[in-house]
Amino acid sequence: MDIGGTAPDAAATPSAAIGFVRPDSLSGPRGYAAAMIHRIEVLGAGDPLVADFAEALCVSVSPRRVYLLETDQSAQTVHDIAAPLLHSPVTETIVNNGELDHRPRVEVHLKPGVMDPVAASTLAALKDAGLALSDVRTGRAYLLESADDIHRDKLESAARTTLANGVIENVFFEPYHPKAFPHGSKYTLDLRHIELLDLDDDALKKLSRDGHLFLSLEEMQTVQAHYRTLGREPTDVELETLAQTWSEHCVHKTLKSKVGVRDADGNELRRYGNLIKETIFDATQQIIAKRDDGENGGWCLSVFVDNAGIVGFDDTDAVCFKVETHNHPSALEPYGGAATGIGGVIRDVLGTGLAAKPVANTDVFCVAHPDTTDVPDGVIHPKRSLTRIVAGVRDYGNRMGIPTVNGAVYFDENYIGNPLVFCGCVGVLPRDKTHGDAKPGDRIVVLGGRTGRDGIHGATFSSAELTTGHADEFGHAVQIGNAITEKKVADVVLQARDANLFTAITDCGAGGLSSAVGEMGEKVGAEVDLDLVPLKYDGLRYDEIWISEAQERMVLAVPADKLDALLELAQAEDVDCTAIGTYGGEELVLRYEGTEVARMSMHFLHDGVPMTERIAEVTTPTSNTSPIPADLLQALAHPNVASKHWIIRQYDHEVQGGSVVKPLVGPLHIGPSDAAVVRPKLGSNRAVALSVGLAPHVADPYDMVIASIDEAIRNNLCVGGDLAHLALLDNFSWPSCDDPRTMGTLVRACEACRDYALAAGTPFISGKDSLHNQFTDPATGKVIRIPNTMLISALSIVPDIADCRTMDLKRAGNGLYLFHPADTQLETLAKHHAAAQLLIRDAASAHDVSDGGTLVTVAEMCIASGLGIELTDLPVEPFEEYLGGYVLESGEDLEGATRIGTVVEHPTLTLGKESWTIADLTKAWRGTLDW
Repeated sequence: MDIGGTAPDAAATPSAAIGFVRPDSLSGPRGYAAAMIHRIEVLGAGDPLVADFAEALCVSVSPRRVYLLETDQSAQTVHDIAAPLLHSPVTETIVNNGELDHRPRVEVHLKPGVMDPVAASTLAALKDAGLALSDVRTGRAYLLESADDIHRDKLESAARTTLANGVIENVFFEPYHPKAFPHGSKYTLDLRHIELLDLDDDALKKLSRDGHLFLSLEEMQTVQAHYRTLGREPTDVELETLAQTWSEHCVHKTLKSKVGVRDADGNELRRYGNLIKETIFDATQQIIAKRDDGENGGWCLSVFVDNAGIVGFDDTDAVCFKVETHNHPSALEPYGGAATGIGGVIRDVLGTGLAAKPVANTDVFCVAHPDTTDVPDGVIHPKRSLTRIVAGVRDYGNRMGIPTVNGAVYFDENYIGNPLVFCGCVGVLPRDKTHGDAKPGDRIVVLGGRTGRDGIHGATFSSAELTTGHADEFGHAVQIGNAITEKKVADVVLQARDANLFTAITDCGAGGLSSAVGEMGEKVGAEVDLDLVPLKYDGLRYDEIWISEAQERMVLAVPADKLDALLELAQAEDVDCTAIGTYGGEELVLRYEGTEVARMSMHFLHDGVPMTERIAEVTTPTSNTSPIPADLLQALAHPNVASKHWIIRQYDHEVQGGSVVKPLVGPLHIGPSDAAVVRPKLGSNRAVALSVGLAPHVADPYDMVIASIDEAIRNNLCVGGDLAHLALLDNFSWPSCDDPRTMGTLVRACEACRDYALAAGTPFISGKDSLHNQFTDPATGKVIRIPNTMLISALSIVPDIADCRTMDLKRAGNGLYLFHPADTQLETLAKHHAAAQLLIRDAASAHDVSDGGTLVTVAEMCIASGLGIELTDLPVEPFEEYLGGYVLESGEDLEGATRIGTVVEHPTLTLGKESWTIADLTKAWRGTLDW
C-alpha cells in the first residue's frame, strides 16, 4: 500500500506510520506513562458511511468510535469509569491506547471550535459518573482490512469524498492523539472603527463584499451618510449589526420593495408600492375581515408578525405553524445545515407568542438526481447530500422527541449547486399566550447553549450567491446543533411561560443576539454587556459574540422581580441562563467590560434601510414538460414519484402519541399518505391536518404557484381537513432577482398567491423567502440557477378524527370514482374543493391526482392496500397532470363524480388490454431510491 508522507497534523499524532503507535507516547491500562489525554476506541459500532467508503476502495472496512478524554486521572481510573458508559458490552468492545493494532486506517475528527454534541453529552455523563474531566472530543476511525494496492491519493480522495466534510472536519491517516487540545486564549479588548466616511463608491462595494456585509451600494451609501451626520466612523460591530438587520434573510427587501411591472417591450403594466404587502398580506387581511366564525377571539390570531402564524384550535388553545429554509448552510454541510434548520424552526415555534409547545415537524428537500455524474468543483454529490440532510433532520427531531410526520422530496438537475432544505414545525399554545412585548426595565436574558464562532455571518451569507470558494470562505457560517440542549431549553421555557416569568421571547437565530435583541428592543431600546454572554471557549471578540448564530439559544424579556425565579428554574434543569442587559433607553447600546463599543439609533437600524424600486419584466414562459414518463412502471420508479420509505422510516412519527394519519398507510404501512393528521391535545379528538404542495416543473410561475396551492389543499382535504379552517404558508426559493425577468416571475408568484387565497378564502398566515439560490463556478463562469420553487404548506383543523380518511383501498366491490373540475378557473376550483370535502366524508378512501397523473394515483392506491382495480373508463389521459383531481373509493354512488372502475380482490390493476400485478407495481415504486 503506497501511503508515504506525513499525516496532516504530524506534530499532534504519535507517529507518521499508519497503524503504528509508540507505547511510550500513549497512556492506557497497561501502565504506560501517564498523559493528559486518554484515547478509547469502541469496536463494533455501526456507521452508515462505511458502505460508500468500502465500495470506493473495494476493501472491507471496520468502523470505530473514538473518544479523547482530557483529564489528570490515572489511565486505570479512566478505563474503569469510562468503559462501562462508552460501549454496549453485548455488541461492542473497548480498545484502549496500548491495544491499537497496525492495520491502515482513516480517522475523521471535528475541527477545533466546531460544536460536538456527542462530546458534550459524554462529558456530562462521565462527570456524573465521578470522572474529573476538563474536556472530551470524539471522532470516527475506519480500519482497512486489506489495502496493499491502494495508492495514497486514492485513499485520500475516497476518505474526503465519502467520510468527511472539509468545512468542519479534519482527516488523518493514523491514530489522532494530540498532546493537548487547542483552547482559546482570553480576548483583550481592541475597539475597532471602520473608515467609511471618505470612501468612494468602488471602495464601498469592496468593503461590503470583503467584509461579508453583502449590502448594496445604495445601502452602503445610506450608512455612510448616516455616520457623516453623526460626525464619526462606525465601529465594526455597528456595521455588522446593520448588515445583519438589513440582510435579505432578515428584512426581506426584495418582496417588500417597490416594483414596476413591465412587459417584454417595456410597457408598464402595473406598480406596487410594497409587493408582498399589496398581494399576499392584503389578501389575508381581506379574508380575515370577511370571516365571522363566532369563535372566541376569531380564528386567525396572529399573521406575519411573529416567528410563526397562529390560528385558533379550540376555545382555549391555538396552534402555530412555521416553515423555514436552510439552503446555503446545507449546501456547505448537509448534516449540520439540515439539523440546525429543523432546530431553528422548532425554536421559531418555541419563540412564538409567549412560547408554543412543538408537536409536529415537516420537511421537504429539493436536490439533484442521485445518479448525477457531472458534479461541479466544490459541490457535494447529491446522493451524499440528501442522505446527510435526511440524517440531520432525523437526529435532531428524534432526539428532541418531536414527530416528523409530513414532507416531500423533489429531484431536478438544477438543484446541483443549491439543494433546498425546508423545515417546518407546528406548536400548540394557550390563546391568552399568543402575544408578548418587551417592556422598559425588563432584563435581557439569554437562555440555553453557549456562544461560539459557529454561525458567524450566517444571515449575510444566506443573502449571497454560492461559488466554489464558499466552503473555505464561509466555513465559519456553518452551525452544528445539539438537540439535547434544545430539549432542555424547551422544558425550561414552557415551565417559565406557565409561571408567567417573562413578557416576551424570541429565538436567537439568523444574526444571533444582534437580531434577537435588536428586534425585541425595537420599540423600547436595549443596553447589553457583551462580556456577560456565556461562551463555549475563550477568545471571542465583542463583535463575534454579538453576531454569532450559535445554536439552541433563546432571548427573553424578564421583569426584574421574576429574574431569580427564572434563574432557579434553569439551574434545576441544568440550562445556562444569564442576564446580559436591560431593555429601555430607546437606543441600542453595547458594552464590553464597561467600554461602549456601539450606540445606534433603533429607528435607523430598523427603518433606515433604503427600499429601492425594482423593475420586473413579465414574459411568456416556455411550455410545461412533465418529468414523469408516460409508462406506468417507469413513472412509479421515477424519483419524484417513487416511495420515500427509506427516509420516512428513519423518523419517529409516533413520539408524543398524537399521530393519527401516519406518513405511510394501509395494512402493510407502505402507502404514501396525502397528508398527516396530529392531535396536539391527547384529551381531545380535535386534530390538525398538515400537507404540502410543490410543482417546480411547471414553467409559468403563476401556474406553478397555483398548482402548488391546489396540491396542498387537495392533500389536506383527502385526510379529512376542513376547507373553512385551512391556512397556508408560502416559502419562496428563487435564484437572484437582480435580473428583471426573474423578478417578473417573483411578482407573478405573489399574484398567484393573492388570487388563489381570495378565491378559496384560505389565508396565508406565515412565510419565508430565500432569493439567491444559484451557483457560479468562477473557473468557467457557468451559472446554475435553481428552478423557481414555491413550497406551499397547509394546516387545517380536523373537528373529529373519526372523519379522517386514508388513501389505501378498503373493500373489494367498491366503486372507484374520479372527481375533477369542469375547468381550472380559480372560482371553479374553490367550489370544486368545497364539494370534494363533502364527497370525501362519504368515501372509503381518497387520494389526490398529482405527479404522473390519474393512472399513477390509482396504482398507488393498489400498492397501499394490496387490492386490485378494474378500470373501465378514464375521461382524462392516463398520465395527464391537472388541477383539482381526486380519486375516491365508495360503496355508494358519489354524485357529481365519474365512476372509472371497481375494486377487486385479485391483486391486479387492469386498464383495457393492459394489466399490471400489484407485486410489479410495488417493486417499481419501492426500488429506485432504497439507499
